[in-house]
Amino acid sequence: MAKIETIRHSLSHVMAHAVQELFPGVRFGIGPAIENGFYYDFGFPREALTPDALPKIEKKMKELIKKNISFKKRRLSKQEINKIFKKQPYKRELMKKLPKGKLTFYESGNFIDLCQGPHVKSTKEINPNAFKITKIAGAYWKGNEKNPMLTRIYGIAFKTKKELDNHVFKLKEAEKRDHRILGQKLKLFYSDEEVGAGLHIWYPNGAILIKIIQDYMYKELTSQGYQWLVSPHIGKLELWKKSGHWDFYRENMYSPMKVEKEQYILKPMNCPFHVKIYQSEIRSYKELPIKYAEFGTVYRYEKSGTLHGLTRVRGFTQDDAHVWCTQDQLAEEVIKLLKHSLKILRAFGFKEFDIYLSTRPIKYVGTKKGWEKATNALKYVLKKEGLKHYLDKGGGSFYGPKIDIKIKDSLGREWQCTTIQVDFNLPERFDMSYINKKGKKKRPYMIHRALLGSFERFIGVLLENWAGNLPLWLAPEQIWVIPVGSQHRKYAKEVAKKLLSDNFRCKLKDENETVSKKIRNGELKKIPYLLVVGDKEMKTKSVRPRYKGKDLGKIKLTGFIKKAKIEIDKKK
Repeated sequence: MAKIETIRHSLSHVMAHAVQELFPGVRFGIGPAIENGFYYDFGFPREALTPDALPKIEKKMKELIKKNISFKKRRLSKQEINKIFKKQPYKRELMKKLPKGKLTFYESGNFIDLCQGPHVKSTKEINPNAFKITKIAGAYWKGNEKNPMLTRIYGIAFKTKKELDNHVFKLKEAEKRDHRILGQKLKLFYSDEEVGAGLHIWYPNGAILIKIIQDYMYKELTSQGYQWLVSPHIGKLELWKKSGHWDFYRENMYSPMKVEKEQYILKPMNCPFHVKIYQSEIRSYKELPIKYAEFGTVYRYEKSGTLHGLTRVRGFTQDDAHVWCTQDQLAEEVIKLLKHSLKILRAFGFKEFDIYLSTRPIKYVGTKKGWEKATNALKYVLKKEGLKHYLDKGGGSFYGPKIDIKIKDSLGREWQCTTIQVDFNLPERFDMSYINKKGKKKRPYMIHRALLGSFERFIGVLLENWAGNLPLWLAPEQIWVIPVGSQHRKYAKEVAKKLLSDNFRCKLKDENETVSKKIRNGELKKIPYLLVVGDKEMKTKSVRPRYKGKDLGKIKLTGFIKKAKIEIDKKK
């Protein structure tokens, strides 16, 4: 049986064939296999394609598949090419850039496409019940916004219907968990066209959530010996030239702004400022390792087409830190960072991780020898700790190799969060040093690290992982106290006051509404605990907690407080 990638690529041709029959005169772009499916780009001659057409395309594809159409590799004469692709400008453009010997075509029925393959031998190898056409989107030809906008039709495909159904279930579940929708429903963050794309304003509850996470991180990092810095949002252009960012990271930076006679840049990273604090004093080997941390807001240029909610933005705040150490301390510090990272990620409810070692990219600073030394140091740590990892060839930063930890959420999706990067280049560029035991200057080793990545992205991942039902310790509003009637308001107020004095984030819901409506609103806002109080609760100094739609029964207020504190302390 054919590989799934081959089936998906073949399905892109079947889809193009179906579109050709349904929409005569359509112009063809490209149609590759992608993760979990395939797509094809089309230029429609008249009106734009609407989602209503997708079921028709899928139906036509199934008809073609049942005909057992063969895929045949062909080489065409110049005359045949001119005839077949006369009205296909995108295909002709692709052909011009390919050597004659590379011009191969695949014929399936009365559809011929420029393609290197491979493909299934015939559509008999494709399960007609194991694919689905899912959506349409706009896509610039060759990804260049100066080129025409084409219509991209996406499909998903698997070998069996069971695999397809499982994936469709996950897609629907992912849609329900979409952090962009949850962020609005729960009043966490807001975006506005006048503010600008890729920039967000945080509502009070969103600001509280950020503060909760930052307070936790502050406590954790301080316990690990980090000292705290605050750096400016802009820096002189010369600083970014010296650091190498201007030469190697310019496409992600905003244009310089003129301030009087000098040029400044919005910072894309915090590291040069931390370097400057290190250099503000003469350092001794006795001080190392030196660890500086900052919740630093940075700005990176992203094309509008790449922006996505909180996970891809133009301005974000990192839990950023840098460690300077001796060569003898390097392995130990990286091990500490790995262990601490996993501890923190588990506290937020993530249990599965994939670890990647990312090596030298095409554009880099420093020498190959320095890169090899840094990469070997990370390999040593991973081997010493017995951590299974994958190689991400060429995925390192321009200044050094790195270890990336990707978390898996409750739907099994991977998210990039933690990164630990060894840098031999900034210490060299800024001529950093410390005084060793012999009284001589020595170059320190530098580690860049972010455990959560950015708070924006991490909150987006958190919301999707928990479907908005954040655990008690993270919830901006932890408890609502709901009196059954007006005669219970006084006791409800006493309960709320007691909870507030015990540092719970609590609200008294004594509005003139029905109890059922208040409960419904609380569940929609995903408040962890709704404490209903009536006659029985008032008489026995108790509460009746509701958790995720379930009535947990009457419990003494003191008992509930004790239970809730344990839940928060253990971060369950």
